Amino acid sequence: MAEFKSGFVAILGRTNVGKSTLVNLLVGEKVAATADKVQTTRTAIKGIANRENSQIIFIDTPGIHKPKTKLNETMVETSFGVINEIDLILFVIEATSKDIGKGDMKILEKIRESKKKTILIINKIDLVKKEELLHLIDIYQKEYNFEAVIPISSLKEKYKNIILDEIEKNLKPGPAYYSVEEYTDQTLRQLAEEIIREKALKFLKDEVPHGIYVEIDKMKFRKNQKGENLYDIEATIYCLRNSHKGIIIGKDGKMLKAIGQAARIDMERNFGTKVNLKTWVKVKEDWQDDASIIKKFKLQ
Repeated sequence: MAEFKSGFVAILGRTNVGKSTLVNLLVGEKVAATADKVQTTRTAIKGIANRENSQIIFIDTPGIHKPKTKLNETMVETSFGVINEIDLILFVIEATSKDIGKGDMKILEKIRESKKKTILIINKIDLVKKEELLHLIDIYQKEYNFEAVIPISSLKEKYKNIILDEIEKNLKPGPAYYSVEEYTDQTLRQLAEEIIREKALKFLKDEVPHGIYVEIDKMKFRKNQKGENLYDIEATIYCLRNSHKGIIIGKDGKMLKAIGQAARIDMERNFGTKVNLKTWVKVKEDWQDDASIIKKFKLQ
């Protein structure tokens, strides 16, 4: 029988290259918020892939970007801070890049410093021609000795085992750090916050920037009248301005209702129980520079 392997794998990349979608695909569960927006992931989220001969713990880091607030600084620190703690890096880039941009070069420099085993994942290959893809592979291979280069479209299931097999090949023998039933080390409260924020980002499009923060005020487990398991969850969506509050609530409360409904459906699927969700919106103008909030985004 093959020797059991385990290890921690960081997923690094610029904002919006598809890291969270990729970690959700590899883990097979919804552990990371995915939205077509910059900075969707604010903390280093762990997702766990349990296989017959291995356990792979993924750390989906915040995208690398130019920090403008304390929150942004913490996010970038978290991404680079992860490198020292892991066994392998998945470096995700976009196939549409013509060359190595500043952000990707900054990540490459950190990878070089660490000398960590790294697999290059080229995402969104459906958007480019083969010659462009080959050119991109060539310029990246001149910069670093990658263990493998895997071109993918992260939305497609067929790439899942290709990547997991390559990761497994590069891990050392080790124990299972988590129970095989677990797929994340986030608490249900953190998952609930992530899900609500993701739905808000998706529904609000570009109307409200990333100045929203979700906090679960109450999460109580009980049985309903039919004897079914149920979570009563109360959450507050904080935003930076009064004008944002109006947009989040929407005309006759329709936007907030749509966000809450979509989040509840996702939670029920994830938690395996009924969910009674209530949401409020409050303005907190300085939260992105509030030390008590920012500490939640630091790497634990």
